[in-house]
Amino acid sequence: MSTYKMFFAGSGGQGVLLMGQIITYAAMLEGKEATFLPSYGPEMRGGTANCTVVVSDKPVSSPLIYEADIAVVMNRPSMDKFEPMVKKGGFMFYNESIIDRKPARDDIKSVAVDLAARCAALGNDKVANMVMLGEVVRGTGVVQVETVFKVFEKVFSGRKAALIPLNKQAFLGE
Repeated sequence: MSTYKMFFAGSGGQGVLLMGQIITYAAMLEGKEATFLPSYGPEMRGGTANCTVVVSDKPVSSPLIYEADIAVVMNRPSMDKFEPMVKKGGFMFYNESIIDRKPARDDIKSVAVDLAARCAALGNDKVANMVMLGEVVRGTGVVQVETVFKVFEKVFSGRKAALIPLNKQAFLGE
């Protein structure tokens, strides 16, 4: 590994920022350098939300990125905006349940994830972000699965601790 530059984008309420935070925390636990830069509309839930994450084994000079190694898009406007920013040979993970087109580019690795079907199988539509996060981590190796589970223990604490088993199951794609 050297550096992973990542965009996570979707609508507020889809857990886009949480995906970025979890990757960032996991990278730090692994002793890597990491930055997290959130951006969201004033409406939050239902508005636009995105974040950039940079994970590296060297110091990160800026959290701003202009091309991504990995883009994770949860809705059509995000695909339209961020697809051109994926570097040649990079990854685009997208929610094929609500995005009505495939990526137009053939010089990137596109990974379609049917979040609606996967969440229906789990019996909970609120874990779509964890299903997608699992695909990203397992597909790219940006951080280790075990480290993400350690982050779950910190992020889902107190009353939210009861959510850890379901989030692990969603993350693992079971």
